[in-house]
Amino acid sequence: MPYSTLILSLLAGAVLAAVCWLSWRYWQERQYRRRPYVAPAVLDWELQTPNAQTPPLHRVAVLGDPGAVKTDGTDPILHLLSFWQQETGPAGTIVILGDNIYPTGLPAPEHPGRAAAEARFQALLEALGQYKGNIVLLSGNHDWNKGRPDGWEYLQRQEAYVREHLPQAHYLPTGGLPGPMSLQLADGVLLVVLNTQWWVQTGARPPSDSKEPFRQLQLLLEQNRHQRVLVAGHHPLYSNALHGGKFTAKQHVFPLTTVNKRAYVPLPLIGSLLPLYRKVVGAAEDMAHPRYRKMRRRLLRVLHQFPGVIYASGHDHNLQYFQKHGGHYLVSGSGSKTAFVQKGGRATFVHEYQGFFSLDFYANGETWLRTLEPGVTDSLQPGPEVFRLRLQPTHEAAPAVVPLLLGDQVA
Repeated sequence: MPYSTLILSLLAGAVLAAVCWLSWRYWQERQYRRRPYVAPAVLDWELQTPNAQTPPLHRVAVLGDPGAVKTDGTDPILHLLSFWQQETGPAGTIVILGDNIYPTGLPAPEHPGRAAAEARFQALLEALGQYKGNIVLLSGNHDWNKGRPDGWEYLQRQEAYVREHLPQAHYLPTGGLPGPMSLQLADGVLLVVLNTQWWVQTGARPPSDSKEPFRQLQLLLEQNRHQRVLVAGHHPLYSNALHGGKFTAKQHVFPLTTVNKRAYVPLPLIGSLLPLYRKVVGAAEDMAHPRYRKMRRRLLRVLHQFPGVIYASGHDHNLQYFQKHGGHYLVSGSGSKTAFVQKGGRATFVHEYQGFFSLDFYANGETWLRTLEPGVTDSLQPGPEVFRLRLQPTHEAAPAVVPLLLGDQVA
């Protein structure tokens, strides 16, 4: 067989194999896209309900990536958040997990995109301002102007805006510092906040030793083993979605849709290079990127020492729950957008749907994870619960003296 014919045959075979693989992947995805996935080990979740006869001691709503909420009063997530507020009362905390304003945070007053950004942010702050409990806001990569060198200016501008328009809220960590900062939510329930964007940010950022925050976090968790601890940061530590290197079959053929959903430029075979790059090397916001990878490794090294700790994040636009090394890892980033999430793997639960998680802390020591999502037929009403789970106990017997918290405590 001539050499050129052999090459053509191999290319044809590679193309055929790629088409078959993409077709199989596409068929698979069609079976579960936008449907809740629950791991086989917890398929009986509907039979499990809290044993407590009294309301939770404290509830925490963890809501990420609300930066594109509707401003006309019809946003389903803001309505769902209002429902949660009425159900919970003042014994609760709302934690906004970053990416509070799309697409690039809060521009300067003279910027042409300022009016639209301010309108979206104001809609969110007005919904939060109705609540009598705790309100905590974190920052994400979009709040830092998508990680660009002038991102710190955007972050400081947003923090100042919150102080002016929602002074009762905590914007943590302050000034763009990495943290950790802590907030006592209730008796035996502690919130610890990290600014994960600090580690992956390019350009100016507030000066700090990159390793010291992890030492402070370890000491903080060690001294609070007697409490149930929720750690909040924008970036996930486990994810079955885009930032975890998971892509749809469509994104292999139309790779530019990962940047713009309308960019249907067919690039078969060549298009697979972009997903491969983001999976192996990574953009700055991906787990594979060296800065993100280093931050994740150091943070997991600390968290894995404290079974029962809950880590909540946003960033990927879906709902995910993982249980690893005795810890609980949440992705609650579908506050205004949704995106593909792959079922199975390490995940206990995933859903490509708008919504957020609620953590219900009971006085008897139980902690329950609940999903809240808008209804299918009426998005302004809560939909049925698609997953809940009792998390393993997260605290040990309390010491005689409550230790002093380290790492900038918020009173």
